[in-house]
This record gives sequence, structure tokens and C-alpha cells, in this order.
Amino acid sequence: MMILLGVGNTLLSDDGVGCWIADSFSPKCFSSDGMRAFHGGTAPENFTAPIRREKPEILIIVDAAEMGLPAGSIRIIPPDQIDDTSIGTHMLPLSHLIHYLSSDIPEILFIGIQPETIEMGEGLSPAVQNAAEALINVLKKGEYASLERL
Repeated sequence: MMILLGVGNTLLSDDGVGCWIADSFSPKCFSSDGMRAFHGGTAPENFTAPIRREKPEILIIVDAAEMGLPAGSIRIIPPDQIDDTSIGTHMLPLSHLIHYLSSDIPEILFIGIQPETIEMGEGLSPAVQNAAEALINVLKKGEYASLERL
């Protein structure tokens, strides 16, 4: 089983991309594509118990990440670089969340999407929305391993 955890602040434009992706799978956390998705918002640590109960083989965390790349760029970010790329609109650093869950989940991937803007406002910029749609297609096909790494 695969679980997707979308993270971010939907009131800060592109920072909400992870949540937008999670919401696209299902409004009630279930997906017919064999994936369970959670909209973690700014407090993804609130979902650690439900994630652990599901005992996923893989957890994919998606969030906006400042990588110094063109807007909409998608990368798998290694654990040792998460604190350097995270925008930090979360209650708990994502590196701590991943460390906490890693004893129960065999594989955890953090996928970052380069934002164009994180100014106040709802909705995604065109470049980030296109990237989000492309990532959704990759995840539905289970081809996440083909994504570039930072």
C-alpha cells in the first residue's frame, strides 16, 4: 500500500501544492487508484497515527520546496537536504516527521515542487499547477522512481 501525504499552506499560493495533489486523489482520503491520500496542511504530524495504522510499504510526502530551480520543477529530495529546501510553514520540521515515521515505514520519499510564489493568495500558479498534474499522473502510474533526484 502507498500513502500520499500532501503538506503545505493553501493560503500561500504555491505552498499549497502538496495539499492540492492530495485532494485530487480523493476528498475523503481514499483513492480508487490503490493509494490513500491525506491532506496534511500545516500540521502533517496530526496524521502519524492513521498513517502508522495503515502500515504502508511507501509513504510519499509532497510539498513545495525551495530548490533554486525553475518554477514547477519536481525533485525527490534526500532526507539530509530536506531542512535546506523546506519552506517551513509547518508546525514540525518535515525531517523530524520523516525520522519519527521511518521506524515503521520501509520507504519514505519526499517530493518537492519548486514554487513560483508563496505570497498570500489561494490557488496555484500555472507552472506549479502543470507540475502538480504531471506528478499526479506519475503517481497514478506508480512511476515515482523515475523522478529526478536533487
